[in-house]
Amino acid sequence: MVSIDLTGKVAVVTGGGQGLGKATASRLRQAGARVAVNFLDDADGIGRAGAEETIETWGADGLAMAADVRSRDDMKRFFARIKAEWGRVDILINNAAILRDRTLRKMSDDEWDAVVETNLSSVFRVSQTVLDFLQDGGRIVNMASISGVIGFYGQANYSSAKAGVIALTKVLSRELASRHITVNAVAPGVVLTEMGKSIPTEAREQMLAQIPLRRFGEPDEIASVILFLCSDLASYVTGQTLHVNGGWWA
Repeated sequence: MVSIDLTGKVAVVTGGGQGLGKATASRLRQAGARVAVNFLDDADGIGRAGAEETIETWGADGLAMAADVRSRDDMKRFFARIKAEWGRVDILINNAAILRDRTLRKMSDDEWDAVVETNLSSVFRVSQTVLDFLQDGGRIVNMASISGVIGFYGQANYSSAKAGVIALTKVLSRELASRHITVNAVAPGVVLTEMGKSIPTEAREQMLAQIPLRRFGEPDEIASVILFLCSDLASYVTGQTLHVNGGWWA
């Protein structure tokens, strides 16, 4: 029997308080890893509540801390605390992302900048910052999107950022190969998370008609692919983007 055992490993999942991040953090913990998640310490407390809910039953094997992925200093403090408490970092999942959909004609500079800053520039900064903490032989998995490959109406900012994540993944895989750190991306189709459910009903129906499996993805299905990439089973996989979309785009 082949199983995935991450006992003794330490994983970091950005944006782990909801959606795909929460599902991924939970899957990695089920495989035995200690898991740390960050959250944006916003005024309404939603980020903190989601992160604390993710780890609430994990005891000493879970950690949640306020740290903004847009801030290199915040993330340095985050990784330093993980290293101080658990002694190592083995896995980084760059998952944190936002949406600010608008047609190109109506999109503001702020809407463009906010999405590119969070969904692409932060992946660069977090990946760069973790290098001083990440074990040789570690894993980095970046969350891309089908939108970054085929482009969705009204998502010039989001599609551009996710396409950039795919390109960045390829570059990092080459630069970190000498340390035996693998770097891959996962590009989900539409998944029934809070973000997926925010898509208008008519648009979702049009999308569903294009998917050969005739259904949207579930968060755990994406998390399971990420788990594979974090395991020894994927030790010779790097620089790749795995498309998990029910056959929508291949």
